[in-house]
Amino acid sequence: MDYVLLGNDLSTWAIAIGIAAAVSMALYTANRMLVRRIGAFAEHTATHLDDMAVRVLSKTSTAFIVTMGIYAGSQWLLLSPKAETLLRNLAVGILLLQIARWLDIGVRGWIDFYRKKRGATDVAATTSTAALTFVVRAALWLIIILMILDNFGVNITTLVASLGIGGIAVALAVQNILGDLFSSLSILLDKPFVVGDFITVDGISGTVQYVGLKTTRIRSLTGEEIVISNSDLLKSRIHNNRRQETRRIVFSVGVTYDVTEQQLEMIPGMLKDIVSSKENVKFDRAHFKSYGASSLDFEVVYTMTTADYGMFMDVQQAINFEMFRRFNRERIEFAYPTQTVKLSNPEALRGEAANETFDGAPRTEERRRPEPLPRPR
Repeated sequence: MDYVLLGNDLSTWAIAIGIAAAVSMALYTANRMLVRRIGAFAEHTATHLDDMAVRVLSKTSTAFIVTMGIYAGSQWLLLSPKAETLLRNLAVGILLLQIARWLDIGVRGWIDFYRKKRGATDVAATTSTAALTFVVRAALWLIIILMILDNFGVNITTLVASLGIGGIAVALAVQNILGDLFSSLSILLDKPFVVGDFITVDGISGTVQYVGLKTTRIRSLTGEEIVISNSDLLKSRIHNNRRQETRRIVFSVGVTYDVTEQQLEMIPGMLKDIVSSKENVKFDRAHFKSYGASSLDFEVVYTMTTADYGMFMDVQQAINFEMFRRFNRERIEFAYPTQTVKLSNPEALRGEAANETFDGAPRTEERRRPEPLPRPR
């Protein structure tokens, strides 16, 4: 006796089930073989792509394999248009979810690889990539969900328009937070600085300790922690001292007006010899710059071929010591702030001083001595 189920007899159902089982088994076997072969190959290579492929394929869902097998077997059956459309939409939806899972695993795998590779030299990446991962994964799943809804016949045009209006409202409400979030992504991608760099921002100098989704924390020279929002940070002019390759130095030295003409002319050459003799120094110039209020001023310019501040201070100290020794040897005196008062008629002032006693009484006035007291008899 022939039984008919949903318009198909038992033999047809048996063939369809056999096809579904065979396709499912073939997909499962192929996936396992690919994972095993690529995994064995990845053990002998240094590239990251094969490891990523193993990680992605190993996350293939059993529900996806079974659904693909059922859909393949259903092609042997005679189904109603409604049932056929529902089964096709279900298969496409499961396929899209599986693709989303593969891509999600790939994104997370890339982030982990980036952190391991750059974490030692770019510590900021371990924090800022979290924001990039969140944005990419959220966008991925949102697109997949919209595609699934569209596949099932849902009109997503109105939904997308509603999301757009709602997104604008949310963006206006949290624009400061979103600004800091995208500033964090900008710091990650553009890398104006990384954790460990010594920077100067709006007169604040310190070492970058942490780069987060909303704020960046700087440890100042005096020890306190300074927290600056990422958007305010990128609006400022950032001086990254760690990336400084050379250091240009300008300093002045003044000598007294008692110096002779010969000594004055020999000072620029003397300063050039002193600076040029130091290591890691490129001499630029030394000139008699100006007549100061109490000194004859010379300006010296040189460039350190290294940005190391400690080395610069050692060199400047050696230059100062050598200048002191050479100037002492040539009897050239360093200037210091002094003032000289010149009198228009010093002789008259001396005469007036001579006519006065120490208590201010005129000398021409005769003083009477007091009479002695009578002695007692």
